[in-house]
Amino acid sequence: MPGHHPVRSRRATERKGDARERAILDTCEALLAHKGYDAISVGDIAQGAGITRGALYFYFGSKQEVVTALVARTVEHLWERSRVTAESEEPRQAIAVAMQRTVDLWNEHGLVMRTAIDLSLTVPEIGRLWTHTADLFINAITAVLERAGVRAGTEPDQASAMARALCWMIERTFYHASQGSRETLHNASSTCEYIWLISAGLTA
Repeated sequence: MPGHHPVRSRRATERKGDARERAILDTCEALLAHKGYDAISVGDIAQGAGITRGALYFYFGSKQEVVTALVARTVEHLWERSRVTAESEEPRQAIAVAMQRTVDLWNEHGLVMRTAIDLSLTVPEIGRLWTHTADLFINAITAVLERAGVRAGTEPDQASAMARALCWMIERTFYHASQGSRETLHNASSTCEYIWLISAGLTA
């Protein structure tokens, strides 16, 4: 699951609620905004978190592991914000609320999301994490489409295939739109929402 960080050196009792670990991840996110992934060093992260390099290695074995954990934390928030509504609301409302919550998270953590997409092809742990998260959303979108009356199945005009295309369309659209203004992201989200409604037969 997205919340399970694939790192090797952390103790189970310290995986949640640890202020030092949160400081490491928060610092990493701030550094991504100021320096970018390639320019960040373990020393930068440790200094920003107010700890030594040795203390950081108690939690994470490398910069890559820190970023992977940061991505895991972010996509877990994305999934938790969207999951309950997608599963419980009537289809039109589920689509609207899921899209708004996705916009909110991209506004808050768009740089982390874009970094995850950029690294998903070269960092196996992030690639698996991102693909797993996409699969969760594909399943949720499929359920919404089926509740709206779209036939179940994997043929091009059936719910599972349509959900997969919608998921990856939304990901790529948000990736580009999040590099602009909040208004740009909002407008892109509205377009994605409309396409989802069309797919579900809910525009009449």
